[in-house]
Amino acid sequence: MPETTKTLAELGLTAQGGADPRIGGIAVDSRAVNPGYLFAALPGSAAHGAAHVAGALAHGAAAVLTDREGARIAGDEIAAAGAALVVAEDVRQTLAFAAALWSGRMPGTIVAVTGTNGKTSVATFARQIWAALGHDAVNVGTTGIEGAYTQPLQHTTPEPVTLHAALAAAARAGVTHVAMEASSHGLDQRRLDGVPLEAAGFTNFSQDHLDYHESFEAYYAAKAGLFDRVLPEDGCAVLNIDDPRVADMRAVVAERGQDLVTVGRAPEAALRIEGQRFDMTGQDLRFSWAGKPRMARLNLIGGFQADNVLMAAALVIAAGEEPAHVFDVLPELQGVRGRMQLAATRDNGAAVFVDYAHTPAALETALAAMRPHVMGRLAVVYGAGGDRDRGKRPLMGAAARDGADVRIVTDDNPRSEDPAAIRSEILNSDPDAIEVGDRAEAILRAVDMLEPGDALLIAGKGHETGQIVGGTVYPFDDVEQASVAVAALDGRVA
Repeated sequence: MPETTKTLAELGLTAQGGADPRIGGIAVDSRAVNPGYLFAALPGSAAHGAAHVAGALAHGAAAVLTDREGARIAGDEIAAAGAALVVAEDVRQTLAFAAALWSGRMPGTIVAVTGTNGKTSVATFARQIWAALGHDAVNVGTTGIEGAYTQPLQHTTPEPVTLHAALAAAARAGVTHVAMEASSHGLDQRRLDGVPLEAAGFTNFSQDHLDYHESFEAYYAAKAGLFDRVLPEDGCAVLNIDDPRVADMRAVVAERGQDLVTVGRAPEAALRIEGQRFDMTGQDLRFSWAGKPRMARLNLIGGFQADNVLMAAALVIAAGEEPAHVFDVLPELQGVRGRMQLAATRDNGAAVFVDYAHTPAALETALAAMRPHVMGRLAVVYGAGGDRDRGKRPLMGAAARDGADVRIVTDDNPRSEDPAAIRSEILNSDPDAIEVGDRAEAILRAVDMLEPGDALLIAGKGHETGQIVGGTVYPFDDVEQASVAVAALDGRVA
């Protein structure tokens, strides 16, 4: 556990006027403040956290960390309460470093991976590789903290106080190795700053999250922050050499003087995919490391899984493991929950898979990757989320239209939007698709269409166990619905 109290100075903070109270905790929610706490009043998209300073002070906050705008809004009431005021130019980064100093101990080997797609799979595979090599390891991200220590999380990349507390708890539980997902939101909001990384990976870059980022370039800049700000100069960058934006990322890495490992299919890749042979249960992979060829059996569906596996392997190698030992355990890797997961198989042999593909590029990649494994027709159930980037919707329709033989457009997480309007925007690009608004019915109808040799991909929600309609989250699990549909249609239930 962290010390009972630390001074502001011990947290790397300097208050106006030189005050240096002892701090008993850090909170970003004024309702979570206890006497003696440091309250971080952060700028927000709708309102500034300084609006909640009064509540924090009423709960006994000893100090407030904020930016210039926050000081302008609440400086007088902070002074009147006798609390210390810390003003920072980059208040989110300052909070992250203070949270790291507060939590103290953390696992000794930490890597992170960013990119539009593949983060969860890469982080999970890295954790599995370390575990197979005898280390107590976890992955941190969309599915929470999994592995030798478990903990649910609200966000892919939690805010710094939660993140560093979780890392410290994992370390106390004996965890020595961590693979983290670095989301664009988390990077933009400086949530990973203060995490000591050995290596960082970049998978790919395509359209997503433009509801949050003001532009495509702003989205890229957030991803690049993992390398130009978070990964130290003596760290190692692992880059997918096949992605169109890799040249820009390589320039960042070169400028920082970081070591570089490249992964991909291009001839110059240090860890190179040379060939794949697919069957109904997985694939045989031929790859090379530093020019020396190797073979490995991957019990994973989808050609892109080889990219994720080798990215994970490269990160583990960059963090200090022997390459030969890493490659020897690749056949032990298991699929990631909600990522090209085999959910059910019909009596006629047709298979049903669930995948988190919720971007145009991810859906296109998932369908293309499934095709070599499928002897018959490839079907897909898909949709798009509400209150998110509307520009993705016609692109999702185009990806499904070009990649699948049978398509059913259904509801994803409509949130506050009209579900029918969302489906209509998708159907503009996929007019021959079947429209079934109810997701459970859509899955049942798709499963009912499957003939011997066919396969179905249920895309968009993956590991999620709820569907957001309006302001309510209703229980809904694609894997469970697929199993129920198969059982009902094949007479496995009473």
